[in-house]
Amino acid sequence: MIRCRRLVFIFTAIIFLAGCGAGQLAPEPEMGADTGQQSGDSGAPRNRARIHAELGGLYFQRGNMGVALEELRMAIAADPSYAPAYNVLGLVFMDLRENAQAQANFERAIRLSPNDADVNHNYALFLCQSGREADSARYFLAAVRNPLYSQPQKSYAAAGACAITANNERDATEYLERALRIDPDYSPALMSFAQLLYRKGEWERARAIVARFNKVTDQSAESLWLALRIERKLGNKMAENSFAAQLRRRFSGAPEYQSLLKGHFE
Repeated sequence: MIRCRRLVFIFTAIIFLAGCGAGQLAPEPEMGADTGQQSGDSGAPRNRARIHAELGGLYFQRGNMGVALEELRMAIAADPSYAPAYNVLGLVFMDLRENAQAQANFERAIRLSPNDADVNHNYALFLCQSGREADSARYFLAAVRNPLYSQPQKSYAAAGACAITANNERDATEYLERALRIDPDYSPALMSFAQLLYRKGEWERARAIVARFNKVTDQSAESLWLALRIERKLGNKMAENSFAAQLRRRFSGAPEYQSLLKGHFE
């Protein structure tokens, strides 16, 4: 079962980083630099807020929470109505397990920008991680309703994984199938769907989906372990042994391999 506490890592939270190339990080500012001046404090309040929020997001990605918080607070001081700053603050506090602060900032971001797909997606992740899976669906679906959202498959896949943790197989199936209709090779949706089909006893379909996952992305301990258990259910001993050998060779330190050694297949 995909546990909700892992969703933040499975489905990367969306951070407002306007001006940065997709998948790239800007060079880290010098730690001793006057970030207020670097961030363009001579400009309009909204521009200062935007640049401080971008810096806060970059520091958050690098794990420097103290400086991230400082930059984000400067963003809010410059423009208290700038929703993306509250969005990233929510992510920072979520990572720090300060749930009350995370919720307060996400809710402020939602009030300021109720149709923002990134804000809705991130708040939904927070709710799911906090054990409020049913509440999270509303915000995942709000994200995908935004016609300008470029990654609706991401929110559908996250909603599906969250529904799995709540044992809501019907909604999980619907969300994951929607994600895969948008992008048939979206690996998080493939893995979640394979897990769901395994739980439902649809082992042939689960085999096909996990094989597709292993084709479109690098094999993981999780995907090899699932493939091994599927073959075990299907009685294919040769394939089961092959996946066990790969798991031992490549992921001997992983929890999945330890489960194999202990014979804990479920």
